[in-house]
Amino acid sequence: MFAAEPADLPEGTLVELFFGAIAKGGSNVAQMYDDGGTWRSIEHDAMYQRVRRIAAALENLGLSRGDNVGLLSENRPEWAQIDYAVMCMGAHTVPLYPTLPASQLGFIIGHAATRIVFASTAEQVAKLLEVKASQPGLEHIIVCDDIPAQSGVRTLRELLDGVTTLPADESFRARALEARPHDIATIIYTSGTTGEPKGVMLTHNNLHSNVVASLRTAVDTGPSDIALSFLPLSHVFQRMVDYAMFSSGATIAYVSAIDKVLPSMAAVRPSVAVAVPRVYEKIYTAVLSGTGPKRKLVLWARRIALEWTEQAFAGGKPSSWLKAQHSLADRLVYSKLRKKLGGRMRFFVSGGAPLAPDIARFFYGAGILILEGYGLTETSPVTNVNTPAQLRIGTVGRPVPGTEIRIAEDGEILVRGPQVMKGYFKNEAATAEVIDSEGWFRTGDIGSLDADGYLRITDRKKDLLVTAGGKNIAPQPIQNAVKGSRLISEALMIGDRRAYPVLLAVPNFDNLIIWAGLHGLQTTDVEALVKEPAVRAKYEEEVAARTESFARYERPKKVIVLPREFSIDAGEITPKLSIKRRVVEEHYAQEIEAMYAEPSPPDHD
Repeated sequence: MFAAEPADLPEGTLVELFFGAIAKGGSNVAQMYDDGGTWRSIEHDAMYQRVRRIAAALENLGLSRGDNVGLLSENRPEWAQIDYAVMCMGAHTVPLYPTLPASQLGFIIGHAATRIVFASTAEQVAKLLEVKASQPGLEHIIVCDDIPAQSGVRTLRELLDGVTTLPADESFRARALEARPHDIATIIYTSGTTGEPKGVMLTHNNLHSNVVASLRTAVDTGPSDIALSFLPLSHVFQRMVDYAMFSSGATIAYVSAIDKVLPSMAAVRPSVAVAVPRVYEKIYTAVLSGTGPKRKLVLWARRIALEWTEQAFAGGKPSSWLKAQHSLADRLVYSKLRKKLGGRMRFFVSGGAPLAPDIARFFYGAGILILEGYGLTETSPVTNVNTPAQLRIGTVGRPVPGTEIRIAEDGEILVRGPQVMKGYFKNEAATAEVIDSEGWFRTGDIGSLDADGYLRITDRKKDLLVTAGGKNIAPQPIQNAVKGSRLISEALMIGDRRAYPVLLAVPNFDNLIIWAGLHGLQTTDVEALVKEPAVRAKYEEEVAARTESFARYERPKKVIVLPREFSIDAGEITPKLSIKRRVVEEHYAQEIEAMYAEPSPPDHD
């Protein structure tokens, strides 16, 4: 077991953090958003008045303390404004992923008994109107955009125009501050990779303690910082970080879609951002996607970055020759990459899944700091994080203040601390399965602790593959290694109860088409291209080269090259980009069976 040093983490509420940030912020910019290509600013004082008005409108709708309010929206200033207003009313925000179909929205809205749901756009309203037919308890749909009038729908502007008088500021604050640390602040329905979603009840203190602990360790920010907010606020990772950013006085710049991230970075020049590994993988692959002389240049720059990082963490001083090469690589490659990311990024935080160590090493060597952390929705979310002063690539860092970590006999990571959820909404049995009588939460992840308390994640417990020969294989490290190839965008290991493992590979289609053209395969029809024997041979060569360091029984013996990316719409990935293994296996069952029906490779155990 490893416990973080004893920490004085006073209990508190998100409402207290909100009022504290408003008092310090004043006329400083609190929020930024893209208004048709022009970035607009909202000062703290203006944001506060907006929150007051939304709270008054909710009171006019009959919202009571303890009610649940749905919030179906991409990242935008209104998300945070509505969230704070709901909490100031003593109610609970129920975030809803904007990518969810109507059927899944209906389950959550019904289970949480939400009478009021805010939506961002006409597209989201259409889904809610479909839900309303089967959920008569849904009384009010409020849309943030100004859209044409629709029966049963009001715009946020109309709702706020109906507020003729505001309660006195003192009475508004007094009511808001009635919240107690162990009151529920939000119910977050986990998308999950199997089964129906469960509502995670997080208290004010669950999130308050995580904000305070994070600000004391990794997230050292203040009024001079701009934080880019683009991971879904429906997930607790971005949401908790935004609470921390707002509390510290940083400006939050909202990005509504992942394809707008790089243009937004160039426009607002953020200093802090959080992302999942898939984002870093895409940037890394883009850097390596050149051909000819450009490819030789970036491969050389990658090698120099890795050597530089190795020297830095070994504690030695780089040679004069390495310094000269690194300086040249910086001028030719690294500086251009940093400029694309805005040119003033102090650090990224990575979470949600393990980040491939070589990708982290490359970015470090290129002058871009990525602090990898760990946590789950049920832990608000952060339990561990690397810091600029205490950084070990390949780990998710040490426990944040107030947190204890223990490894169970079967390798499962157990967590105890003030950030562990209150439980699952209306599901005491599921709560009892994951939190024992001593308060230890079973994460479902497999990992190990080193002597200094740094945690290393091996895999998801349910994702461990057990071959027909009884060999245990943790697929995550192998998948991460394979994704280092510029030809591979995503990878999934298959092999449970099979004689040997195989790998499903999603190509980087742009790079595959370039490679195919250089090798006489003149086609942009990817469905035809992935069936070419030469393409499969190339992917098996790439996978073999990147898995040499693994045990023979762990290496994928064959590769299935897929014709498309995994999709949320097809149910193959969750909104936070976790792959649903069971669904993918079902969708490609025919191809998998055909692969195993081929002659077996000679070297499997």
